[in-house]
Amino acid sequence: MDGRHKERAPRGRLGAAWKGLVPVGVATAAALVIGGGMDVVHRHRIAEETEHAAKPAAKKQRTEPRFVVGVRTPGTAVVVRDVRTGEDVRLPVAASNGRRFQRIASAGERSYIVASSAARKVTFQRLKLEKDGRPKELSELPKATVAGASTAWSDLAVTPDGKTLAYVTYRGARARVDVVSLSGGARKTWTTRAAGRVGSLSWAGGRLSFVWTPYRRVNGRATALGHQVRVIDTAAVPSGDLKASKPVLKLPRGSGVAVISKDGRTVVTGVPQRTQIAFQAYSTETGRPTKVLWRQNAAGSLARLVPDRTGGHLLASVSDGHLYAQGTRALPGKDLADAAW
Repeated sequence: MDGRHKERAPRGRLGAAWKGLVPVGVATAAALVIGGGMDVVHRHRIAEETEHAAKPAAKKQRTEPRFVVGVRTPGTAVVVRDVRTGEDVRLPVAASNGRRFQRIASAGERSYIVASSAARKVTFQRLKLEKDGRPKELSELPKATVAGASTAWSDLAVTPDGKTLAYVTYRGARARVDVVSLSGGARKTWTTRAAGRVGSLSWAGGRLSFVWTPYRRVNGRATALGHQVRVIDTAAVPSGDLKASKPVLKLPRGSGVAVISKDGRTVVTGVPQRTQIAFQAYSTETGRPTKVLWRQNAAGSLARLVPDRTGGHLLASVSDGHLYAQGTRALPGKDLADAAW
């Protein structure tokens, strides 16, 4: 933390029955006709089977989540937004009196964890959706609580199995990371004495990845001293100082958010390139770039990057007020303080 860093297509059947003797010339002609017919039927059957096999493959290519669930600014409600249409699904879910929704994260298929705060205490609720995106229920998780101030810098991430969460609170400019079991309430806590932001939480098994951004005051203004991806093994490392985390990657200039892949081998960040953002993957072993996942035309900077529950799709929140994902239309996101899918 020093900042350095089925049925197949039916076969053609010719049911002609040949009886008696047929002259050789006629037989030859008939054989040619039959042979040609069988060839046509064979090619037609192959084409049908190829088309039949291609249809499931095409369907598999469209596996991104159908809905985005977001916290509406200023935290008074949660809304469900259809990725295909950009329209909201039914009415929003309102926050209870005296509380404000803060952050949201995917916690399994059609399941989300919503963080809300009041009086320096953060509580969590599980939101479940129907298949058509309608909110089904919002239930309290009484054993999962975090003490501390939830701010605009706070962040939330839930393990893919939906059993454990990580949340960041602040005391002044000093961050605290709590990892909490959603069922039993067991927890570990890591803090830092250095001023800086802990953001972009994401999970790779039991390892929690985050972006560490140390700050220093220059001429009375807080100035970021770079952005570094770090990882902490939450199962092996006891509660204590965030210095126990390990540096993985120093983000390139202009990049401040990143997520780790489910296997922990790759970090993805957004690299600004004129009027585009290039979503670039880096190896966690070498720190070198591997490939560009996609390029997105956007008129702003990348504010957040979150994976879906499978880890195979990324949702980008950009300061131009839109949400972007590879292969989908831009979604309106100006009214959302946080979003997940």
